[in-house]
Amino acid sequence: MFSGTKKGKMATETLTQQNTIAHGTNITGDIVSDGDFRIEGTVQGNVKTPGKVVLGKTGYIKGTLTSANADIEGKFSGKLSLSDTLTLKSSAYVEGEVEVGKLAVEPGATFNATCVMKGSIKELNNGGGQRPQKEEQSA
Repeated sequence: MFSGTKKGKMATETLTQQNTIAHGTNITGDIVSDGDFRIEGTVQGNVKTPGKVVLGKTGYIKGTLTSANADIEGKFSGKLSLSDTLTLKSSAYVEGEVEVGKLAVEPGATFNATCVMKGSIKELNNGGGQRPQKEEQSA
């Protein structure tokens, strides 16, 4: 009875923990994790997590970032692939290729990237394909 409660708490704690890469830390290589990340240091390589990544003001990622959500205050260079929302704070600098579901940009952020928004593409393709067919039938 009590051991079941303990296991439930430990599982919850594991899911809510956040990985932190501190300012002054340099990592070269790939990082894969089930938890969220806060990066204040430098990562040269690939970061992959199903959660959220926060790139702090002193943080820098050069490589590929794959996650659900990301808040960027620092510098990112490479390929960014998010299934949900990218939030760029006023101090953010992003360059490269970006693929997101939603994009939020504060005034002052630098965004020099090619951007594809997943949700919008499907709507435009379906809507664009249907309209000419209707016009041809009525004409």
